[in-house]
Parts: sequence; structure tokens; C-alpha cells
Amino acid sequence: MHIETIPAPALDWQEEALCAQTGGDFFFPEPGSSVREAKRICSLCPIRSLCLDFALEHDERFGVWGGLSEKERLELRRAGR
Repeated sequence: MHIETIPAPALDWQEEALCAQTGGDFFFPEPGSSVREAKRICSLCPIRSLCLDFALEHDERFGVWGGLSEKERLELRRAGR
């Protein structure tokens, strides 16, 4: 019996992310909490675009990725990105 494995996406870029150095609490806040601090950190991150691309490609539904909230990413997907 042959079991095919699906390779995991290359995630080396995440080690360079500022969120990896600050912790996930800002990026996955409780519902209704502010994402302002997460967005501020994202705005300074050198790999912000890679993060956003990953979130869109993998349909990440929760948290702030690439400087955008769940709602903002959904709006971007609906706009055809």
C-alpha cells in the first residue's frame, strides 16, 4: 500500500516575522478586541507581503495576517485578488 504525502508549505519566512518575536496574542485577539497593535507591528514587518500572500492562499480565517484582519482579507478575496 502506497500512501502519498502532501509536502508542507515552506514556512521559513515565518522565522523572520515580527509576530514570531512578539507572540500571537496581538494577532489572534478575542472577538471584538482591537487589532490596532497587531496592524502596527505588521506595518513594520519586512515580510508582510509574504504573510498576506500565505493567508490568502491558505484561506486563513482567523487573526491578523499581513496587516489585514479576517474581514479585510475576506473583502480582498471578494474583490478578486
